[in-house]
Amino acid sequence: MVARDEGFIDVEGGRVWWYSVGEGPGVPLLCLHGGPGMTHHYLTPLEDLADRRRVIFYDQLGCGKSDRPGDTSLWVVPRFVRELVTVREALGLDRLHLFGSSWGGMLAMQYVLDHRPPLESLLLAGSPASMPRWVRECNELRAQLPPDDRQELDRHEAMGWTTCPEYQRAVLTFYRRHVCKLDPWPEGWERSLEEAGYDVYNTMNGPTEFTVTGNFKDFDLTERLGEIRVPTLIVSGEDDEARPAHMQDMHRRIPGSEIQIFPDASHLCFWEQRGDFMATVNRFLDRVEKAA
Repeated sequence: MVARDEGFIDVEGGRVWWYSVGEGPGVPLLCLHGGPGMTHHYLTPLEDLADRRRVIFYDQLGCGKSDRPGDTSLWVVPRFVRELVTVREALGLDRLHLFGSSWGGMLAMQYVLDHRPPLESLLLAGSPASMPRWVRECNELRAQLPPDDRQELDRHEAMGWTTCPEYQRAVLTFYRRHVCKLDPWPEGWERSLEEAGYDVYNTMNGPTEFTVTGNFKDFDLTERLGEIRVPTLIVSGEDDEARPAHMQDMHRRIPGSEIQIFPDASHLCFWEQRGDFMATVNRFLDRVEKAA
């Protein structure tokens, strides 16, 4: 039997729902989902790590099982950082490995830079340090889509019709190449899309991965990465929308960091190369804990 626990935590703006799996001797791992506005569901492969440690997830405010206050003024980076501080304190996570996927890794980096918290390690999965660079490189990938898809994207964006089915079908081509290559898509990813907080996503990001018009379109930590002084592992897929060149640049800037780019994988490399991904993470966590 694997130990499980769950509950709600009061944060600024409402309550967030959390759950944990496992109770092994290793230092706990807290997992931050992406989006902004996706849910913990697509991170469920990380439960594979619960044979050695407690693995903890939470739905950020505005999505999944957490409250959805409907106040768009809440959807800003500093409030999500404060939410993370509150969750950590409420769960008594004095020792902690922190994992962030996509936006979750951006949140984790901002937390580390703002608070200099005690951490055993930081794990970043397909997490860009720079939204301007992310947009530029996603648009380079967009330019490689079939001509019909590119034309649909251009036409609908020019008219402001980004919720039309034709537009979404063209976006899907990009997603199947660079977000999740599995066919069919995993249930956890589908559930995240179904239970996402799209007001959070649209307010902070915008209509798509490559059309970023929201309030964190200028987010850029590139020049501050050298201030991150905790053991850091950067992972992504070779076909990831978070381009390998971006990840390599982050690796060079974060002192002592490690990097792993998984072949034949995209943004959800922990689904697509699940066994290799978990082995890589376990080796990294074991090394960090032995060195402590």
